[in-house]
Amino acid sequence: MTQAASETRDGPLVGLFVTCLVDLFRPSVGFAAIKLLEDAGGKVEVPASQTCCGQPAYNSGDRADAKTIARQVVETFERFDYVVAPSGSCAGMLKAHYPELLADDPAFASRACALAAKSFELTSFLVEVLGVAEIESSFAREVTYHDSCSSLRELEVRDAPRLLLASIGGLRLSEMEEREVCCGFGGTFSVKYPDIANAIVEAKVRNIARTGATCVLSGDLGCLLHIAGKLAREELAIECRHVAEVLAGMTEAPAIGQARKMG
Repeated sequence: MTQAASETRDGPLVGLFVTCLVDLFRPSVGFAAIKLLEDAGGKVEVPASQTCCGQPAYNSGDRADAKTIARQVVETFERFDYVVAPSGSCAGMLKAHYPELLADDPAFASRACALAAKSFELTSFLVEVLGVAEIESSFAREVTYHDSCSSLRELEVRDAPRLLLASIGGLRLSEMEEREVCCGFGGTFSVKYPDIANAIVEAKVRNIARTGATCVLSGDLGCLLHIAGKLAREELAIECRHVAEVLAGMTEAPAIGQARKMG
């Protein structure tokens, strides 16, 4: 850890926006995010009243419901110094879309802009705000990294996860071809256009396999669930894990898409 990240815990008050997918499918990502933030000096709270960021409604053209959800999120998180999400997609919704979505609401327009200004994706917050340059952890695997569209195009998060991964003991990062190309998930896109989504993820999986990596990492669980499903259908022995789990050294759980057998 850098000195800035290893100082007293009397640091900024961080509201963790867990995200729906993490809450429902991979809670370990949320616990990993908490560990990383607290180790870096943040004081973390997870508001029980939080819910969806509203992105599914927003992307489907349902602006009325998206606005209702956005107002609830603003009311829940505006008291924090920062809002951090282990997802470029959800962080992008708060940071890039809330100001426009609530621009015509006199009671929330300025509050939405204030929330957007202090909302961050997890790895970018660790590096750019808390000053973390390295993390003491290990993961003796060859990995490749998938950049989600929202992280890249809405938040311009590219270097932060790679900087942190470079400090992990035993980890070797092999970049894939066309690493900045979509995986085909796109939230409701993959539901509305399954054939197109499958064609896109098929190309992504080919590029992942060509790296020789045994694990693919990303900062967005939606992408990882989509990729993991395709890897399983193609019977490729490549694991999927959220970058937060690896950085926090919390890799005891089965890889994404590999549920532990019951009974």
